[in-house]
Amino acid sequence: MTLMTFVVIAASGALTGTPALADRGPNASERAAIERVLKANGFATWEEIELDDDGPVWEVDDARTRDQPNVKFDLKLDPRTMKIIKRERDD
Repeated sequence: MTLMTFVVIAASGALTGTPALADRGPNASERAAIERVLKANGFATWEEIELDDDGPVWEVDDARTRDQPNVKFDLKLDPRTMKIIKRERDD
């Protein structure tokens, strides 16, 4: 086996041997807590909720308020405090 072949095999093993961190949806109790926060802050509907492992933060896509149902917001919630830490209009 040549040195180059060894390097290629070792590199591919390192890449496939490391599990990728993936975002995940909330379990039932997490979802209930997040929905309480959203409703308490005037949001009526939303799309996907997922925990972004890079943060980690809860991300809520396309949240809409009762007052402005046609305006969408992307939200981020701190998973420890369950407070909205970022609210960005999604045009």
